[in-house]
Amino acid sequence: MLIGTLVNTATVIAGSLIGLFLGNILPKRLQDTVMKGLGLCTLFIGVTGLMGGENTLITVLSMAIGAVIGELLDLDGHLNRFAEKLEKRFKRDGGRTSLAEGFVTASLVFCVGAMTIMGALNDGLTGDHTMLFTKATLDFISSIIFASSLGLGVLLAAAAVLVIEGGIACLAGVMAPLLQYDAAVIPEMTVVGSLLIVGLGLNLLGITKLKVMNYLPAIFLPILLCLFM
Repeated sequence: MLIGTLVNTATVIAGSLIGLFLGNILPKRLQDTVMKGLGLCTLFIGVTGLMGGENTLITVLSMAIGAVIGELLDLDGHLNRFAEKLEKRFKRDGGRTSLAEGFVTASLVFCVGAMTIMGALNDGLTGDHTMLFTKATLDFISSIIFASSLGLGVLLAAAAVLVIEGGIACLAGVMAPLLQYDAAVIPEMTVVGSLLIVGLGLNLLGITKLKVMNYLPAIFLPILLCLFM
């Protein structure tokens, strides 16, 4: 049970450990160059994910309402305060990014998208692990690259992969009808999530300082909005 989720989590952990090792031996100048490259790649991932949606109003409402919820809950503040406590013990000397930034960036890249949702549903409903095995291979490579520049937060993102994919797989019987009543639900969720990934890319490039975590509730709002639109 949940073999696909466990394999995906293991590949993220393995890739992150390799990336952390490489990050410790790379000179700062090279780390900075890799960081900018990651920003461009993250931006590309986000932009490509924006192509699947059909109802712009759902995206706009999801982002607006999700931002209000996130600000009221102060998700970004809570995460950063927790991360600061860990950073005092684990942050690399001369580290360029916060643990929270690494965690949020990697978690969204690893957990947003149709492959995550459909792969976890297949894992839980039919025991078909093929899609998650494919995703695990991609995440292994990505985690090496991300961890080499973003640090320990990428390793902690393995917990997000386990919780999100495992949660979807365990609740697959309940969630499958909810996500499949309208063919637009998963594409619209992917578009909203991809917008957040675009924001992360802009942050990594130093163009903006968006509190992306506060927009996180927006990802789940298309499930509700697609009932009425």
